[in-house]
Amino acid sequence: MPLADFRSPRLFVDAPLATGAGVALDRAQANYLGNVLRLGAGDTVLVFNGRDGEWRAAIEGGKRPDRLAVREQTRIQDRLPDLACVFAPLKHARLDYMVQKAVEMGAAVLQPVITRHTQVARVNGERMRANAIEAAEQCGILSLAEVHEPLPLARYLDRRAPQRLLVFCDEAADAASPLATLAGASAATGIDVLIGAEGGFAGEERSALLDQPHILRLSLGPRILRADTAAVAALALVQASLGDWRG
Repeated sequence: MPLADFRSPRLFVDAPLATGAGVALDRAQANYLGNVLRLGAGDTVLVFNGRDGEWRAAIEGGKRPDRLAVREQTRIQDRLPDLACVFAPLKHARLDYMVQKAVEMGAAVLQPVITRHTQVARVNGERMRANAIEAAEQCGILSLAEVHEPLPLARYLDRRAPQRLLVFCDEAADAASPLATLAGASAATGIDVLIGAEGGFAGEERSALLDQPHILRLSLGPRILRADTAAVAALALVQASLGDWRG
């Protein structure tokens, strides 16, 4: 597969992509191309929709870009690893950071869960989706992560497929080598990486988690990490041991 072109501007568009197709730009995209990047008619950008791969397209329009003419495909569509980032929501900028980094790490699903110690009552799903799209645009990612609505932790556990590996980042786990812990795990049926709230999991929540049929308790070292840091650390460990970082 060709390497991603990180020099050309890149846009997510919610439209079919094929040679000769036309794509209308919304107001924000037109402003970004015309006023921020100072691009005009005849300049080219890369576009993707999460389904049809990546394409090069030419800008059309008068004083302001208003349309793209799709020319040729630059990369074929790929698939994300079967990896879900399951997390207790955080406030504002830290949640933005967690979503962006989870997408960069290759998460295919973003699932917020409400735990006993979760401090955020509402989750802005549209903002999460916008951050996921922006991360994909900036990092050459072709597939978009699914952003799910928040669920109470107990309901999430009831609904999840029991054959999937649940990597439970547990601050109460023995501080053993996380790489050694992951080495013997099987991820053939998918992986869910669970990150709790800043206050950790309540006793009944930990008991419910430990009752799951395919669970792996993971220590993230001898220091307590903030939740957004823990998400990045855990996803990196899982991708390096069980995911698509192995080649």
